[in-house]
Amino acid sequence: MRRNGLAGYAATSDQSRGRAHEEPHKDNRLVYERDRDRIIHCAAFRRLEYKTQVFVNHEGDYYRTRLTHSLEVAQIARGIARNLRLNEDLIEALSLSHDLGHTPFGHTGEEVLNRLMHDHGGFEHNRQSLRIVEKLEHRYPGFDGLNLSWETREGIIKHSSDYDSAGSDAIDDFAPQLRATLEAQIIDLADEIAYNNHDIDDGLKAGYIKLADLSQVELWQQTWLKISSKFPGLDERRQILQTISHLIGALIRDLVSTTTGKLKQYNIRSLEDVRRQPLNLACFSPQMQALNRDLKKFLFVKLYKHYKVERMRVKAERFLTLLFENYSENPSLLPEKYQLRFDEFGIERVICDYIASMTDRYAQDEYKRLYEPFERA
Repeated sequence: MRRNGLAGYAATSDQSRGRAHEEPHKDNRLVYERDRDRIIHCAAFRRLEYKTQVFVNHEGDYYRTRLTHSLEVAQIARGIARNLRLNEDLIEALSLSHDLGHTPFGHTGEEVLNRLMHDHGGFEHNRQSLRIVEKLEHRYPGFDGLNLSWETREGIIKHSSDYDSAGSDAIDDFAPQLRATLEAQIIDLADEIAYNNHDIDDGLKAGYIKLADLSQVELWQQTWLKISSKFPGLDERRQILQTISHLIGALIRDLVSTTTGKLKQYNIRSLEDVRRQPLNLACFSPQMQALNRDLKKFLFVKLYKHYKVERMRVKAERFLTLLFENYSENPSLLPEKYQLRFDEFGIERVICDYIASMTDRYAQDEYKRLYEPFERA
């Protein structure tokens, strides 16, 4: 079976390479539709609610988390998929799963675990996402993991403009010599559209970045002036939100237009044509790439390196390191179900899995339980 109306270059259910384990199904949902549903119902997806995007959970209820970010990526990616007549079920499954392997405290947690696991295979969040859906979720009879389709797992491990960032051995089973599906290529860019624009919103709300600073960013200022002209007299808060909304729309239109042009230029008719290309087909125009690059530079300097964000980063690095070292010296501190995995995966990898699975809040509470004498164990 397949969805009607999809382009010839879309990834369709009837072309799927299937699942690693044969299993009976209780209904006739399509392959990628089932993948999406399994991701939504897994424990790792629920934990994203309390994992950092930029602001740690206790800093306020307004700010994005990994969960709300994943939902926003899915919304943006579905709109792109619809315009390009791609498979919306697959693109939604990839959107919702792309951050499953993220640690507490965002990229700080990833950097800490990668350093601590240097002699034991390292750590990278795309590899961890794949590990979760292949091994660490325990929900179904007869196999570990979620038994997702080959294409969904391929999209998870190739979630990067540079496949090697996940480690060459991690993609050995997923045709490293071939491009990913267009659906998977879109996720990289939908992810970027979502976090750039919504980090602006969170940064302004927190007071870490100022409108006066943003006025120096050409892409922002162009859109701000359009909103001023379109809605004269609009109050500042609504103007900010409308500017972000229109900025997202402009990036989506540019991406769809540029990618459509690439498909025509290279006469892309089938999924095989997509896979044989030396470079990704999904991309922004050179002009939009330059404008977007300036926006990213601004956010890096003004938001991600803000002294308050840096303070939380240093704190997170310190107590995640202490947790890892304490568990390594005393593996019996881990819950029993994790201790039972030592022989299969090794003590260090199990400790890494345990810490990576933690939410920000759980990691902070665990730190208190282990280091504060009057905290209940």
